[in-house]
Amino acid sequence: MSDHPRFTINRTMVTLVPEQPFLDWIKAVDPEPVPALSLDHVREDQSVFLLPGDIADSPENATHWVEKRWQAFFEFMLGEWFDDSLWPEELSLAMFREWFSLRFHSMVFDMAPDAPVIHEDWDDEDDSPDLLH
Repeated sequence: MSDHPRFTINRTMVTLVPEQPFLDWIKAVDPEPVPALSLDHVREDQSVFLLPGDIADSPENATHWVEKRWQAFFEFMLGEWFDDSLWPEELSLAMFREWFSLRFHSMVFDMAPDAPVIHEDWDDEDDSPDLLH
């Protein structure tokens, strides 16, 4: 195998990068606040989302694809921190845009092409099909 990536997969990738309003919300609702919590800390180890490469093939198309499903993405990001009892009462696309920046990557390289890609369903009751459709 070459030392350089050779295999791409038919996906593009986005991360939702938390912005200051997201951190402000965490600090406001956290029942056990972490005094030194910073935006850098909140941005560590971000979730990565693979999108269909044939549809979300540019930053604009990826943004459109994600924003069409903004509520499911927003709820996912909130749920990474707290249960829904602490979420804001109303969510909106405008709020989603303020709380997160989208980072797009058009090339996804598979550095282990001989290993199978395994899809793991983390929830027996799939309550978030909106991310897929």
